[in-house]
Amino acid sequence: MSRRRLTVAFALTLAIAGFEIFGAVLSGSLALLADAGHAFTDSAAIGLALLASWAARKPASVKRTFGFERAEVLAAAVNAVALWAVAVWIGWKAALRFLDGLRGNPVEVEAGWVLVVGSIALAINAVAALLLRSGSTRSLNMEAAFRHVLADLLVSVAVIVSAVVILLTGWWWVDPALSIVIVVIVVISSWKLATSVFEVLIDGVPKDLDMDALCSDMEGVAGITVMHDIHVRMVTSGYVTMSAHVVTDPELGADADRVLSDLRAIAKDRHGISHLTLQLERSEADCTEDHHLDRDSSRQRT
Repeated sequence: MSRRRLTVAFALTLAIAGFEIFGAVLSGSLALLADAGHAFTDSAAIGLALLASWAARKPASVKRTFGFERAEVLAAAVNAVALWAVAVWIGWKAALRFLDGLRGNPVEVEAGWVLVVGSIALAINAVAALLLRSGSTRSLNMEAAFRHVLADLLVSVAVIVSAVVILLTGWWWVDPALSIVIVVIVVISSWKLATSVFEVLIDGVPKDLDMDALCSDMEGVAGITVMHDIHVRMVTSGYVTMSAHVVTDPELGADADRVLSDLRAIAKDRHGISHLTLQLERSEADCTEDHHLDRDSSRQRT
C-alpha cells in the first residue's frame, strides 16, 4: 500500500511541477516558480523513496549482511539536502528581486494567473499529503516524502496569498517577500528529518526507546547480576538491534536457556528490539575482549 501511495503521489507532484512552471512563465511570479522547483524536489524525493523501498526488499548477502536496509536512510538524507538546496536558491532569487525593485525596476507579476495556478496546485498537494500521511510515522522515506509535500502545500498557500495581495494593492515586493517565507518553511520542514537521519547514521539510540527502562527490565530477570557493553541502534525504520554482555550467577537461579528466553521476550515485546545478540558470562573477568569496562561502577551503559 505504501508503494502504491508513493507512486500516485509521485505522479501528482510531477504534474504540479510542470503546471507551475507553465504558470510561472506566463505570470512572471518568483513565488510560483519557486513552488515549481520545490514540487520537482518533491518528485525527486518520492522517486528516491520508491527506489529505497525497492532496494530494502533485496535480500541480505555475505557482503551485505543487512541487505539494503539503510537505502531508505540514505535516500532520506538526499531529500533533506535537496530541501536545503532549494531554500538557498529561492532565497538568492528573492534577494535579487528585492534589489531590482529598490533600483526602480520591479518585476511585474500577473497575479490572476498566479491565483489560478496556485489554487490548483494547493488542491493537488492536499490530495498527495493525505495519501502519504498515514505512512509517515512508520518510515523515514514516507516521512521524507510527506514533509516535502506538506511543505509544498504550505508554499501553495503562500503563493495564493501573494496573488491576492498583489491583485488588491499592486505591491511588487509581496512576491519576493513570500518567497522568503517559503525558504523558512522549507528549512523548518527539513530540520526534523535531517536530525532523524543523523541519529541513524551515527548509530544513535532510537528517540522513542528508554535505555534506563530497557536495562532495568532486563537486569530484573532472575539470575542476572549486571549487564555491560550495551549497544542499541536503529538500522532503518522499525528495525532496531541490540547487543550486550550479561553477567549471570548460577547461585541466583541462572539458567542459560531460560535467561535468554526471558531477555528476548523483554527486548522484543516491551521495547521493540528487532534483533538481539547476547553473550552470557559468569563474571566480567570472563569477557576477554576489551570493551572499555568501567571498573569503578557496578554497571556501564554505552
